Amino acid sequence: MLLLAGCYLGLIQGAESLGYNWQWNRVTRYLFQSSADGWQFGPLLQGLWLTLGITLVSLCLAMTIGLVSALMRLSTSPMARGISRVYLELIRNTPLLIQIFIIYFVFAPILDLGRFTSAVVALSLFEGAYAAEIIRAGILAIPSGQWEASASLGMSNGQSYRYIILPQALRQMIPPLTSQGISLVKDSALVSTIAIYDLTMQGQQIIAETFLTFEIWFVVALIYLVVTMILSILVKYLEYRLSDQVN
Repeated sequence: MLLLAGCYLGLIQGAESLGYNWQWNRVTRYLFQSSADGWQFGPLLQGLWLTLGITLVSLCLAMTIGLVSALMRLSTSPMARGISRVYLELIRNTPLLIQIFIIYFVFAPILDLGRFTSAVVALSLFEGAYAAEIIRAGILAIPSGQWEASASLGMSNGQSYRYIILPQALRQMIPPLTSQGISLVKDSALVSTIAIYDLTMQGQQIIAETFLTFEIWFVVALIYLVVTMILSILVKYLEYRLSDQVN
């Protein structure tokens, strides 16, 4: 808390040395707006809603991509392992911003993809690569005796994954996967570079119109902090429940 307070005071003094005129009273209207129909969300909260929508869709797709990629890495097929390895190395070793630009400016015109779809595809592929390694590690952590037990029951490889391996591995995978979901919320801010009016883009638009630079960025940062803190608390609760079940 002292560190945060020190940073805040430093920023305040730095802004005042630049002759910046603080106008916090003008910020509320960009969070909530009143009209004849009652209170409505302002641009920042509308942007937050879009951010959460992109995050949710991307997270679902990323988990699917991650599971498929992890199973391909563990496959006995050299082609499946090769395709998965190329995907993982290509995605994890290039910046997300570049990937967003490539998908939006190169592939989107060819495939007739909109901004929202392009953003979801880019985020899903990026987070899916990291999810794949988490899932693969969770599967490899299962003792080999579980595989032998499923084989002795006459189960196929697919049945072993479905009924024996994945249910046990899920307990180990959920905490890191949910943490990856928290990272996805922050990574989604980069979609503002392709003119998607998420929380970050709404903040940029308001600053361009009002010059409330420090106030708006502080509020945007606070909103991201609140969202990620809530998700972090949920992750801790989930870990607690899983540990109780194991014990």
